[in-house]
Amino acid sequence: MSSQLHITNGDSFTQKLESLQLKGEIITWREMLCEGKTETNVGSESFWKTRFDFLHKNYKVSKSWFVEKTLKEYRSLCNHKQQDQIILWFEYDLFCQINMLAVLSWLKTYRRDAEISLVCSGDEDETDKLYGLNELSNEQLLDLYENRKVLSRSDIEYADYVWQLYCSDNPIRLENLTDFNNYQFDYLGDAVKAHLKRFPSIKNGLNAIENKVLEVAAEKKPRSKKAFLNNVLQDQGLYGFGDSQYDRVITNLKPLFTSFNPVRLSKKGKEILDRKTSYYSLIKDNEAYLGGALKYNYLYNTDSDRILKL
Repeated sequence: MSSQLHITNGDSFTQKLESLQLKGEIITWREMLCEGKTETNVGSESFWKTRFDFLHKNYKVSKSWFVEKTLKEYRSLCNHKQQDQIILWFEYDLFCQINMLAVLSWLKTYRRDAEISLVCSGDEDETDKLYGLNELSNEQLLDLYENRKVLSRSDIEYADYVWQLYCSDNPIRLENLTDFNNYQFDYLGDAVKAHLKRFPSIKNGLNAIENKVLEVAAEKKPRSKKAFLNNVLQDQGLYGFGDSQYDRVITNLKPLFTSFNPVRLSKKGKEILDRKTSYYSLIKDNEAYLGGALKYNYLYNTDSDRILKL
């Protein structure tokens, strides 16, 4: 008899998965590795120290919360050594895809003999909409589970390779990847492209996410910060961020607003949105990382879709 272990992308989906009553235990991967500095050696002491330092500084995550929520669950994963089938449940967006890479890198090292399979939601019908796991019915989830992709050794090694590149200090190496279609990761190529657009634009010093926030403010003219956050969350494309992440983005852009109730851009904010001036020197943070690369050591050329090293 084979035994199963499920690794999910977050607490809300873990609850939904429990209701499906599939065989096997469930581990929740509680991280957001798409933000802040990452190291290649997933699960090591230095990896978790780097992650805690970032989360504590930027999201006021306490040590006790981090130990209770993230490290305890990780240690539980380490203790599940008997299962010969491991099923990953992730989604199409950047948030999930980066976490997925890290989990696969860890599995490559510590669970070499297990059969690893992937359930990944996204393109589920004839429309252009991409779906999160929580948006699907139980029937759709069971169908995805029955048709899950069993990953080959080369799939897993490729995921580990992309993870190594994500954690390297040079995003240009990620940009040069062109062989995503040779592997069973339908959404990884687009997620990597979305990641590269998080480096500051050569035109105004803000990245794609920051420019989108200003666009929403200018076009939607939200009546409150809460409405503003909701507008941004609904219109974020492939990022899959939560409200706390966008709250941090908005806080960093605060000088470009005259008010948040209602939301109004300042004259400078409008000029930056219109690419008439750059905010690079004012927003530059020498400790801001995207994966292993310093965010402000690179610029994104929106005309050529290429990364430039400063």
